[in-house]
Amino acid sequence: MSRFHLILVFVCASFGISAQSRLAQYLKAAEDKYRNGDYYYAVELYEMAMELDSNSVETLWNYAESLRAFKDYRKAEFYYEKVYDREEAMLYPMSLIYLGLMQKCNGKYDTALETFKKAKKKFAKQKKEYPYLKAKREMESCLWAKSAIKDTVNLLFSRLPETVNTPNSEFGHTISEGSFIFSSLRADSIGSGEEVYTKSYKTRLYQSVLDSGSLGQSQRIDDLFFAGLSTGNGAFSIDGKRFYFSLCTDEGYNYTCKIMVSRFENGKWTAADSLGELINVDGSNTSMPAIGMMDGQEVLFYSSNREGGEGGMDIWFSAIKNGNEYAKPRAIKTINSVDNELSPWWDQRTNTLYFSSSWHDGFGGYDVFAVPYSTQFGESKNVGIPINSPANDLYYFKSGDTSYFSSNRLGVLYSKNPTCCSDIFSASPPVLIVPTTPKETLEDLNKRLPVTLFFHNDCPDPKTQDTVTKVNYLTSYEDYRKLLPEYQKEYANGLSGVKAEDAREDIESFFIEFVDQGVKDLYLFRDLLLEELKKGARIKVTVQGFASPLHKTAYNVNLTKRRISSFMNYLRAFENGVFIPYLDGTAGNGGFVIFAQVPFGEYSANQLTSDNINDQRNSVYSRAAAIERKIEIQSVESIQKDSLAFYTEISPTSVDLGSVVKGVTLVKNIVFKNKSNQTLEVERIDFDASIVQVTMENNIPAHTEANILFTTTGQLPKGLFSIPVQIYFKGYSTPISLRVLGEGL
Repeated sequence: MSRFHLILVFVCASFGISAQSRLAQYLKAAEDKYRNGDYYYAVELYEMAMELDSNSVETLWNYAESLRAFKDYRKAEFYYEKVYDREEAMLYPMSLIYLGLMQKCNGKYDTALETFKKAKKKFAKQKKEYPYLKAKREMESCLWAKSAIKDTVNLLFSRLPETVNTPNSEFGHTISEGSFIFSSLRADSIGSGEEVYTKSYKTRLYQSVLDSGSLGQSQRIDDLFFAGLSTGNGAFSIDGKRFYFSLCTDEGYNYTCKIMVSRFENGKWTAADSLGELINVDGSNTSMPAIGMMDGQEVLFYSSNREGGEGGMDIWFSAIKNGNEYAKPRAIKTINSVDNELSPWWDQRTNTLYFSSSWHDGFGGYDVFAVPYSTQFGESKNVGIPINSPANDLYYFKSGDTSYFSSNRLGVLYSKNPTCCSDIFSASPPVLIVPTTPKETLEDLNKRLPVTLFFHNDCPDPKTQDTVTKVNYLTSYEDYRKLLPEYQKEYANGLSGVKAEDAREDIESFFIEFVDQGVKDLYLFRDLLLEELKKGARIKVTVQGFASPLHKTAYNVNLTKRRISSFMNYLRAFENGVFIPYLDGTAGNGGFVIFAQVPFGEYSANQLTSDNINDQRNSVYSRAAAIERKIEIQSVESIQKDSLAFYTEISPTSVDLGSVVKGVTLVKNIVFKNKSNQTLEVERIDFDASIVQVTMENNIPAHTEANILFTTTGQLPKGLFSIPVQIYFKGYSTPISLRVLGEGL
């Protein structure tokens, strides 16, 4: 008989027991199982309790908590939502946080973002407390994930064979002397009737022999077996003579560990010793050792919740002298957070520290991050898909060009819950990389679009008619970001109580969701663009500019031109002008980038947005007004040597007619430059002849200029309009695209 059936016999021992008494006993047993970390049986018992009474919010909450602990993300999301629908985070304030986390672990980033925005408002009066900070951090993380999910690292990954992985949990650590060494949570004696973990389940160290690329049947490392205790997290010293590992007690599967070291000689591990109180601080959980050479010294990295960290488990390191002397440990403050940082691993070849965290920008639970080291630790970076997923991804390490990591993502071996348990995966570069076509090469760039950059009202260079600026967009952004308190104050002006707080939170969410995210998207786009240009790519980028309707239309067109100009200034200033040769067409590898600028001004703005200068709460400081003040990088395309874009130049790519009275004819022009060595012959011009006539010379000789004339017909529509114009030349399939902007009065 399985242990669960024994539990039921005990709970239901009394014949004829009333439903209410059975319910109380189910709930008591479920609570005990949850408290002891026996989450599988807690889930089973709560399900039986809910068959008797599914209306109790307390039972729903405890069931959702058990499902989350059991890593059943799909069911947990469903029941946290039921809890929140019943009590709206009044009885269980963390229901919103956990609901959002489960949605994120299920890959529902848009839904999770909205949930975290609600949570941020819920905890708005506790801005220094964990729930508020977590909600705000997860908003940023969801925005990052929505963008980063478009990218996939070119790796072939697979789950290791069942000689290593089981329906339980496995965590990889290292490869040494032809053996793959890992930890596994298994029963010392497994019976066929046992559903899942029992008290006989402990984490132990195992090894599997590598033979011609195949992994043999795993064997427990009996030299490092401790009856009644768990072991794991193995790492060898630089000389291979010492083996560090974790030795853990568990109270209901809540591990408390210390780091041990054993001598390793002739394939055998000798008796292990503790590292002592300098590393293993009494009362702290100290685990997951890793070894590396940093600044010419052997260093022990590990994770601990000892005092002096940022919160939870943090990454620490200590220099090792003579193989047994340890310097005072130091926390790596640049990567540690109020959440957990776990499973460090040092890449000797690249001086890079890898670790997992549930705080930094990620796809779900724990993600793997890389942080470079050169005299000090740099900025951590998510290693991306497929190493990371919406589930928990930890214990990253590399051997040769193959990466290994542990994950409880969909696709693992399991007996009951498809995401309950971790397996070990490997990822390697493809054997053959087929050269990509220009279209495929730019695919990653186009995945990043649109990149949207936002501006404060009438910036840069307010109250001028200039079409260019000396302002760098990054400076404009930093100045804009400093105005958040002013935006919160003005947007909440005239409101009180909950409505005022909601307004302050709403505009701050706009800055996080749009203004800050735009800069992050810009950084990623910038790096991808530079990478392609360094390969000699010829690229055309279309940038559109927009404004809110607060100022006159002609003024707004010039304003959006200045905004596009600030973006160009940013590129020219980046890394001491690395983009300049590509912008000027002087790069030695032939690569270049041209920008087609489309300054819409307010012609595409939401005309319901306030344009009342006396109502600055709505016309300047509202989300509706702020979201109109932007430029967008809209498209990226490859320019072939026989492309018109390679031989021609039009600036700007739109003509602004301004305000035009119906019945009055207006003529404007822009200059077209033929930079080729041959005459260009106009084949046809497509436009809306009922509104405007577009004319130009049929033949434009080599290295000459021609005017494109735009003449209104007198039948202009009332209000703002934007009309596309396409000019086709003989011998070229792709037209020159322009736009006519104006306002009919």
